[in-house]
Amino acid sequence: MALFKTAALGSISAIVLAGCSVDPRNFETTPVQVKTAKGIVTCQLYTKERVLWDRAIDRPDNMSVREADDVCRAEGIRQQDS
Repeated sequence: MALFKTAALGSISAIVLAGCSVDPRNFETTPVQVKTAKGIVTCQLYTKERVLWDRAIDRPDNMSVREADDVCRAEGIRQQDS
């Protein structure tokens, strides 16, 4: 009987937590443009608590996605500190 209760409680917990998924779109701010030596990067920033989600939505052709995303995360941190 205890095993059944444990399994049932685990299943219920999983269902409840599945309904709590976080959608980043709910935290988006107005995109910002950051000037770099390679050109302008347009960044989608999120709340100041969600800097790890910050990413580039437009970048110069001579810049990699990773480099542009790094620019955006740095901008998120800069704004977080201000």
